[in-house]
Amino acid sequence: MSNPFYAATTRWLLAVGWTFGAGLTLAQPAPGAGTPVPLNDLSAFVNPASNWHIVGSVRADLAKTNTLLTDKGTGVLVSLPSDKKNAKAGDLTTQFQHSDADIELDFMLAKGANSGVYLQGRYEIQLADSWEVKTPSSGDNGSIYQRWDDKRPAGQNGYEGHPARQNASRAPGLWQHLKASFQAPRFNAQGQKTENAKLLNVELNGVLIHDNVELSGPTRGAISNDEKTTGPLVLQGDHGAVAFRNIRYIAYDKPRPELVNLTFAVYKGKYEKEPEYDKTAPESEGPTTVLSSSVSRIPNEMLIRYKGTLRVAEPGEYRFRLGVPGGAGSLKIGDQMVVPLVGWVGNGTGKVTLPKGDIPVELFYSKFMDWVQPALGLSIAGPGVREFVISDATTSGGEEVDPILVDASGGNTILRSFMDVPGESTRGDIRSQGKRTRVTHAISVGSPDNVHYTYDMDKGALVQVWRGQFLDTTPMWHDRGDGSSRPMGMVQRMGTPMLFLAKLPSGQANWATDTTGTGYRPKGYVLDNNDRPTFRYQTYGSSVDDKIRVLEQGQGLQRELTVTNPAGDLYARLASGSTISAMDNNMYLIDGQEYIRIDDLGGAKPTIRESAGGQELIVPVKGKLTYSILF
Repeated sequence: MSNPFYAATTRWLLAVGWTFGAGLTLAQPAPGAGTPVPLNDLSAFVNPASNWHIVGSVRADLAKTNTLLTDKGTGVLVSLPSDKKNAKAGDLTTQFQHSDADIELDFMLAKGANSGVYLQGRYEIQLADSWEVKTPSSGDNGSIYQRWDDKRPAGQNGYEGHPARQNASRAPGLWQHLKASFQAPRFNAQGQKTENAKLLNVELNGVLIHDNVELSGPTRGAISNDEKTTGPLVLQGDHGAVAFRNIRYIAYDKPRPELVNLTFAVYKGKYEKEPEYDKTAPESEGPTTVLSSSVSRIPNEMLIRYKGTLRVAEPGEYRFRLGVPGGAGSLKIGDQMVVPLVGWVGNGTGKVTLPKGDIPVELFYSKFMDWVQPALGLSIAGPGVREFVISDATTSGGEEVDPILVDASGGNTILRSFMDVPGESTRGDIRSQGKRTRVTHAISVGSPDNVHYTYDMDKGALVQVWRGQFLDTTPMWHDRGDGSSRPMGMVQRMGTPMLFLAKLPSGQANWATDTTGTGYRPKGYVLDNNDRPTFRYQTYGSSVDDKIRVLEQGQGLQRELTVTNPAGDLYARLASGSTISAMDNNMYLIDGQEYIRIDDLGGAKPTIRESAGGQELIVPVKGKLTYSILF
């Protein structure tokens, strides 16, 4: 089954070097830290208006529109437009100018707030409180705003907006993350535009929401309707309360290295160790202008040896990724083996510091696995140079897998599979540190409200919640499969799955990590008239009904637990994190990433306690408890 969203994503992955199956594997390298925009004061900006301030922390009140509360300090940039008459509010323009660049930042919106990030001051990525939006428009969070023409007929003034592919937004008052890779417009020597600006990709909260979007001109509200090779970053500040932190950019303004004087030689045979070339005659050889596996007509058991010159205009450290499916390869630059021939795994990475000038290059590709199509890929990234594929980009190699997706838009949907949960080092020691946990009895429940969750039947625990599209089951059902599925939207993970209910002999006793001694027995689930499950299990001699439902307007999930004959000293673990903060209206903020709202605890009182380097929110269980997860 085909899917336009997945197909477009695949095209983007291929553009930066990924393919599916056993083929070419050129992953986009993790970018460097980039250049931070200092937020000790407002000196990094041009003539800031009075609505902009530097503060130490910021938080929202979900009950109040367009309101952010701040504390003194530095590190956070906040716009607080006043509703007073004659008060002036304005956008904020950076001192730095950029051309091609990666821009990355955290932002927080007040309830009902609206803002935007203008690349080069001309092309807006919209920031908006789209928490309750099901299908984004061009005016919603993460979307590319419309262009505007007052001369067009009424109702048709806005055009060429690009809605986000799915709503990957968080709730007001939660920190969100935006990452955009921008390519500036190109001009010839006469100043005529030869190529439109592009957003190569945009991620919102870790979800790809745009790829390779061409921008024919400035969007509405730009600093100017002309286009140039450089421009400032502009933050919109007159449409509502908004905060920013961790603003960084990587400028790509240096010339790319070039491969010149390239020659090839093809050798027939199964080379599983480095051959002795002075004893072997090539099947074919000659000059070439492109690095590609297509210079060989032999599909298998052959080796291609390239020699040439890498012309480097900008000295510095360069990163290389070599993809050679169905065999192995190596890359030598000057007298340094940059990608060594180790393990014959078919791909490799390396980095080397290069001077300016011409440097000899030697590359090998040995193909000896007959079930994989030959392909050769090499990418380079360096100082002021965005990663690019210097080989024949049209040769992808390998098998392109048509995805197998499960859509929950038509009704509540339940799928049982394995679910892999990555470790999250940002959540303190209480979260797994880099370990990947496989939940073997996971049940994922999807809703037409685009809010979904995964439940661990082995522990009675919520594994993760997410907003957006439902599941990618390709790993489970393609070919032999591995039994697992993957969430497709903005995922909020609950950490390594642990028991939701446990007996604590004291308030500081460690939480139980498994069912030993608990008498835990899963009893499956029952469905209501709308196919929504209520999970059932026994533990510590008590019977438990665990009902999880989507809140109105997709704000999150409400969980209602009913425990028959609860054992003494029985507690529920509502949340864990590095920092848990109590707020007004029975709310708790977990690491700035989610809210826990206490709805009904049957008279019990929750406690925040220290545990394993982090914090836990626990509560005694008296028989029934109800709380909500807002994210």
